[in-house]
Amino acid sequence: MDNSSTYTPPKIWTASKESGGRFASINRPTAGPTHDKELPVGRHPLQLYSLGTPNGVKVTVMLEELLAAGHLGAEYDAWLIRIDDGDQFGSGFVAANPNSKIPVLVDRSAAAPIRVFESGAILLYLAEKFSAFLPADGAQRAECLSWLFWQMGSAPFLGGGFGHFYAYAPTKIEYAINRYAMEVKRQLDVLDQRLADSPYLAGDEYTIADMAVWPWYGTLVKGQLYEAGEFLQVQAYTHVLRWTNQIAQRPAVRRGRMVNRAWGEPASQLHERHEAGDFDTKTQDKLAAPL
Repeated sequence: MDNSSTYTPPKIWTASKESGGRFASINRPTAGPTHDKELPVGRHPLQLYSLGTPNGVKVTVMLEELLAAGHLGAEYDAWLIRIDDGDQFGSGFVAANPNSKIPVLVDRSAAAPIRVFESGAILLYLAEKFSAFLPADGAQRAECLSWLFWQMGSAPFLGGGFGHFYAYAPTKIEYAINRYAMEVKRQLDVLDQRLADSPYLAGDEYTIADMAVWPWYGTLVKGQLYEAGEFLQVQAYTHVLRWTNQIAQRPAVRRGRMVNRAWGEPASQLHERHEAGDFDTKTQDKLAAPL
């Protein structure tokens, strides 16, 4: 990528070379499968195909919260999709999500399977299916949905924008980093001002809005995302930190963060989840061969 002021975009863009830094091998300008591979199916009606990135964590937290609240129908199988290996381009995955992004949920509780892709859509689908974590009141429901869609619209600036140019791009481009850092700090200020007046984003209740925003902005202010905490001076957002720490203490959130996680401490990684007991028996430290 040319970072000089002399670069002039061509009249017609072509993918003439790899781009995308760390993720160059999985970036391409076309859609559709690259290979035949069916998705596995477990014994529960809800089948999740995902990875423990912030978008994936939204859904596993929601499912664990539903189970903790007594919704036994929310039992699920979570299958690991390794995006660095191109699993999202298998024919079965593309059939479930033509956009080839994690997460994707397939609900097999009806006569015909229902696919749901995009993390915000999955949260809303589950909230309506189980009548949970989504206020019924008109004003509170509107507030919840507003923050849910705020996150969906804001995440590309934090992830694809700031995260890419600050952490992953092969060339550090000052203009790009400054542009996205400014927007991320504005977003943090939006959250901080809201959380100064309200315990949770939608009001007094913990909802899918918090589940959507927390995996991105909560980990950011804790210095766990892109290692950018000092750069963005995240400690200044005291109300976001209060909210972040409060949510992080929830047992269902702790479990949800572990599901489909494939990095970090082995005890924090549960690559696949098929029943509640897997947290006690199948994390990577417990599966490691004895010395």
